[in-house]
Amino acid sequence: MIRYGDLKIETCRDVYEPAEDTFLLADNLDVAEGERVLEIGTGTGLVAINASEKADVTATDINPAAVECARKNAALNGSRLRVLQGDLFDPVRGEKFDVILFNTPYLPVGEEDLTDGPIDLAWNGGPDGRRVIDRFLDDVAEHLKPGGRIQLVQSSLSDTRRTLERLQSLGFDAEVTASERYFFEEIVLIRAIMKARDPL
Repeated sequence: MIRYGDLKIETCRDVYEPAEDTFLLADNLDVAEGERVLEIGTGTGLVAINASEKADVTATDINPAAVECARKNAALNGSRLRVLQGDLFDPVRGEKFDVILFNTPYLPVGEEDLTDGPIDLAWNGGPDGRRVIDRFLDDVAEHLKPGGRIQLVQSSLSDTRRTLERLQSLGFDAEVTASERYFFEEIVLIRAIMKARDPL
């Protein structure tokens, strides 16, 4: 059992346990009263449950064990949370949100590092750490309301600058708003706001 503020979070087998990157997002959550929020890769549900104290939150995870775990923790904390299983935006096609949260699988990983268990999905970013990040960036704009924003966690090992440049090219104002440095990497929280499009 983990405590985060007033929340009680059960850890579950085959589900990513809340760690420094989870708390970096949870501690810097930018969610306002009544907003529609999507968290991708919810894991135990800690961030989504925290956000649901203010907002209308949908949480997704590709790992069925995580979906079950997040639902259990939502019930434990009396949280009204919609939890759906699926890859990235697949469970919410056609829906738009004010805020999208994602603690990405950001570690560069070789085949020799994999356990072949569902827990790999939480951290396996492929050879350059960007396999999931880039797929997320491909689709994120179509799921945001005008002026919507993203909070995304990644590591310097998966090229923070590249993510910032990609977001700028997609029409976002993006910056690193928080970070934690460790001996071999820096974990960063990127906040990106969709710029208003000029009328034609």
